[in-house]
Amino acid sequence: MGIKNYLIEGVSCAGKTSVCSELERRGYQAIHGDRTLAYFGDIETGERLLDSSGKNRGWIWDVEKVRDLAADRSHPATFFCGGSRNSGRFINLFDQVFVLEIDLETLNQRLAARPDDEWGGTASEGKSFARHQHATNAYIPKNGISIDATVPLLTVVETIIENIAKE
Repeated sequence: MGIKNYLIEGVSCAGKTSVCSELERRGYQAIHGDRTLAYFGDIETGERLLDSSGKNRGWIWDVEKVRDLAADRSHPATFFCGGSRNSGRFINLFDQVFVLEIDLETLNQRLAARPDDEWGGTASEGKSFARHQHATNAYIPKNGISIDATVPLLTVVETIIENIAKE
């Protein structure tokens, strides 16, 4: 979708969805990966599964959709925002990766503020998973630009935009 493609990643509650919405508000092409690309599936094969329990299962993105969107050069820049346990299968499509970083206190505050109908809002499993993910940084890209996501949203987005302007 973009001449330049960027991935915005991070643990649960880091602000990926909020950053994506703000980028859209500013006129950027931004894809809410957790809404439009993601499903529960086998991390290795991409097979869709009915639930997230078991080995090699998780929240993954449709690799072919990501490839198709990244190949479309009709926008100067496209931001893919969200978490995916299979990002290693398509990370090479991005010109840069930004990893939103938060501390455990911020994670806990954001989990507590989530509406009941959002993932992690009331489910103890979601809260437990988010804290485990924070502790291990499992499936978070290792070579991304670290962005402090504990600061106000507008500051986070400005930092991302400043980084892409340097290219």
